[in-house]
Amino acid sequence: MGRLPNSGTCQVESRAVITRKHNVVEPGENRARRSLYWQYAVEPFFYLSPAIILIGAVMLMPLVIGISYSFQAIDLLRPFNTGWVGFENYTKLWSDRKFWLALENTFWWTFWSITLQFFLGLGLAMLLNTQFYGKKLFQALVFLPWAVPTFLSALTWAWLFNPVIGPIPHWLTALGVLSEPYNILGDPDLALWGPITANVWFGVPFFAITLLAALQSIPGDMYEAAEIDGASTWQAFTKITLPFLAPMIAITVMLRTIWIANFADLIFVMTGGGPASSTQIVSSYIFTTAFRKLDFGYASAIAVALLGILMVYAVILLVLRKKLVKF
Repeated sequence: MGRLPNSGTCQVESRAVITRKHNVVEPGENRARRSLYWQYAVEPFFYLSPAIILIGAVMLMPLVIGISYSFQAIDLLRPFNTGWVGFENYTKLWSDRKFWLALENTFWWTFWSITLQFFLGLGLAMLLNTQFYGKKLFQALVFLPWAVPTFLSALTWAWLFNPVIGPIPHWLTALGVLSEPYNILGDPDLALWGPITANVWFGVPFFAITLLAALQSIPGDMYEAAEIDGASTWQAFTKITLPFLAPMIAITVMLRTIWIANFADLIFVMTGGGPASSTQIVSSYIFTTAFRKLDFGYASAIAVALLGILMVYAVILLVLRKKLVKF
């Protein structure tokens, strides 16, 4: 009689057969995998390709060209003195006193504009989140500055600050802020406050709109529960309203900061960067260097420096926002 195989050997052989069976891939399964790969990994980019090409043509290509210009000497007043200069423009930028003055002005211009716009916008948003008579009309008036063209806003505020026909210098004199009515926009110590005031008036509706939308998304049950527990208005604001608004505040402050740092329309119309460069910010300095001095290489270096600063700022804000969302 033949010898029966060992039971352990049979188990090993059966496992090997099962393993080979599981590793076998049928032709239909290969086709299914390729179909899924095309459907989820390739096909979406095929449909998005027009938008990707448009974004690349409109945004990425000018960005790459602009960065390349910063490493070149492109001065239209000296057309024969062009070519690659490496980091020469950046070396010049490091020792440019006007650039550092413009950077300091940009900081104060952005800081005070953002601070005043945010707090006034938050107050308006909380007011519009309540019910009162004439709310619709008041809401339309609040959002009106955002619809006014920037050029017209700048002309209007320049007229308001005019000491001859404008009321603001006379009001400040009556309040004792000024000793006599004079041209505030011509004073190097106070000139920047003219465009800041105009920018606050222009930008408050942005914060009011975005924060009002965030306030309306907060569940009302939470305020009712806080009231039942005996929480004060300030406690409800700090424990409920602010935590819910924190992510929206972070993103709106980041976006508005980037816009204001690059927003030189009001300054161009109201002061032109003067007097004595006291209102010159980096974005207006870029325009002056490129289109008045016709030095596009150096202007590109200034623009790249501003881009780097704003990117670092945006990354910091996004990291903080991510932590706020987790909180």
